[in-house]
Amino acid sequence: MAVGIFDSGLGGLTVLDAAQSRLPDVPFKYFADSAHAPYGVRDADDIYELTTAAVGRLFEEGCDLVILACNTASAAALRRMQEGWVPRNKRVLGVFVPLIEALTERQWGDNSPPREVAVKHVALFATPATVSSRAFQRELAFRAIGVDVEAQACGGVVDAIEDGDLILAEALVKSHVDALKRKMPHPDAAILGCTHYPLMEQQFQAALGPEVKVFSQGKLVAESLADYLTRHPDMLGQGQATGYLTTGDPGRVSDRATQFLRRKIEFQAA
Repeated sequence: MAVGIFDSGLGGLTVLDAAQSRLPDVPFKYFADSAHAPYGVRDADDIYELTTAAVGRLFEEGCDLVILACNTASAAALRRMQEGWVPRNKRVLGVFVPLIEALTERQWGDNSPPREVAVKHVALFATPATVSSRAFQRELAFRAIGVDVEAQACGGVVDAIEDGDLILAEALVKSHVDALKRKMPHPDAAILGCTHYPLMEQQFQAALGPEVKVFSQGKLVAESLADYLTRHPDMLGQGQATGYLTTGDPGRVSDRATQFLRRKIEFQAA
């Protein structure tokens, strides 16, 4: 009954941690493609190939449902995977849906025409690949009108987090927020459009100011997953045990994961 969670590296641990808190009886298989991180500087075909390889490995581990806890993969690969790659008895879901639902205050299945929402000026912080895909803006436009989205590609932040250099990561966050504010001085809300970024949520909030509502994905995705499994209990796969896989150095990745989650995490070679 395991659910798979995939990320290019360690950022998806923010989703995993929230999901484990929300669904303590569900085992999870986490796959970190650390050898190829970050995905945010890769082209769409490369992201697609790497993502399908990782998700295929999670299918082999007994996961019928896999969450792409990676905004870059969700933006650049998910639709293509769903249209022609995912087997009929499997499901692959992204992390945009819960975020869009929270921002627009309407369910994903609500297909009524786009309407005005309370938030008018949104800052989007994401990887270069997610920004260039414009996937967030496209999905938002289906559901809301009159929302101005200013995107900031946050180069270097994922690398600094993966390397454990949180001092550099904090400096980069401040630099990217400053760059965003030059384009949009007074955002109403900010989207942390990469699952690595919640590890720096306090730094984003401090740089943005207390008046800006910051939307982070972990808890939103966890609640959405709980609702999905209530409606689709058959999608709990055959896997029985929680486990952690990586294409990188298991010892190094385990040390970083333990540092981030403040509890012992042991990765195995994928």
